[in-house]
Amino acid sequence: MNFDNFETGAELSREEFDQRTPDLRVELLNLQFDLRSADFAVLILIMGDDRRACEELTDRMHEWFDPRGLDTEAFLDEREEELGRPLFWRYWRALPPKGRIGIHLGGWAYHAVAERILTKGGKRRFARRCEHARAFECVLTASGMSIVKVWLHSSTKALEKQLDRADKNTHGWRAREYDRTILEHHGKIEKYGEHLIEGTESDWAPWLVVESTDKRHRDMVVFEHLRDRLAGRLAGAVPAPFDPPLEAHASEPASPLRQLDMGVTADPAEYEKELPRLQRRLSDLAREARDKGVSTVLVFEGMDAAGKGGAIRRLVRGVSAALYRVTPISAPTEVERAHPYLWCFWRQMPRAGEIAIFDRSWYGRVLVERVEGFATQAEWTRAFGELRDFEAQMTEHGTVVAKFWLQIDTDEQLRRFEAREHTPYKKYKITDDDYRNRGRWDEYVAAVDEMLLRTDAKHAPWHLIAANDKHHARLEVLRAVCKALEAKL
Repeated sequence: MNFDNFETGAELSREEFDQRTPDLRVELLNLQFDLRSADFAVLILIMGDDRRACEELTDRMHEWFDPRGLDTEAFLDEREEELGRPLFWRYWRALPPKGRIGIHLGGWAYHAVAERILTKGGKRRFARRCEHARAFECVLTASGMSIVKVWLHSSTKALEKQLDRADKNTHGWRAREYDRTILEHHGKIEKYGEHLIEGTESDWAPWLVVESTDKRHRDMVVFEHLRDRLAGRLAGAVPAPFDPPLEAHASEPASPLRQLDMGVTADPAEYEKELPRLQRRLSDLAREARDKGVSTVLVFEGMDAAGKGGAIRRLVRGVSAALYRVTPISAPTEVERAHPYLWCFWRQMPRAGEIAIFDRSWYGRVLVERVEGFATQAEWTRAFGELRDFEAQMTEHGTVVAKFWLQIDTDEQLRRFEAREHTPYKKYKITDDDYRNRGRWDEYVAAVDEMLLRTDAKHAPWHLIAANDKHHARLEVLRAVCKALEAKL
């Protein structure tokens, strides 16, 4: 990849542009109309070393498409709400739903290059940004989204002329300090832009590099490319995303769940003493985390009736309600189904200093969706890597991540089911599906074991807790959360 190869001086006459434009615009509008009833969204990333060209192209898209069907976001200056969350939070939350076109100006490509040049993020950090970008694009494409990436390039000489004309022109486009910064670092932008394109080029999300010096040539190339991509996708041409094979284990791994000592209990006197002590300790740590801007994500998973709700209630009892949010996860809503799977979870990432607690989580893809057949084998197999990358982005941002699996045996589960049926304020918790799921216990155990083996990480560990005894489980959860926060703070 070398930008010099695109500096050809290509031009398009006004006469030819005017001749080709009317039919092209009609085609684009018709394709946009057809997209409204399609089962996928389109995401257009506009990036480059020519800010004026990028903004002009974005404006032209709002002119040639129906703007009512466009969701446009400019990712150039970081907002306060973005600084306290992982980088890709801002891109996930701005994704278009099925049937619409999203336009991201700058986006993840801009941030990777700008960070490498202006903040000296380092070669390894830049490479990591490219890896996250590639994973992001793979997840979106796997969900059905069509991604069009455009890099608009101008030579240093062309940019110098552009700024000279802007300085002499009292009307029309005016250069900003930002444009002078681009010119000053243009050589580095080209260098790292080439690395970025090479690192994120793929069959499912290819780059279109266009020389942007001549506006008519630029617009015609980009819009004809958009027409062809949209028409092909609507006709059923779906690029298959890369599905990495699951890593083979060197030997048959032991079942993590079957190694748990399910008979462990907490002494009642110790429980009454330890519970308030740990709650006070967590309250102090939560305030300290708030003051230092350290966010926390806690995931609770477990068999039905394993005591997740009770553990969460004891966990937060001493913590200010202003510092945490508990999010219960159930079947996806219509809005959530119109977006990629992880969209709803990314949107729930906590602000700096806050605690996000998930009662069930993104692991549903490799658990209930896998066992019940709601996800295809390709989807849940691919999800292991997607979830690892998701959590890696949290911890790289400085977020504390702790995951809990609460395990009970079949006899204890049945006892709790029967008790719920006779407890007025718990009757709502029991359904026919709970009893039906007992018939697939071994399938769930196998899915849980594989999940634990493939997604446990030092930066985002699983805590396996024997929960036949509720008191023991609640103390173990509190101890683990306090230990994780103490290590971070």
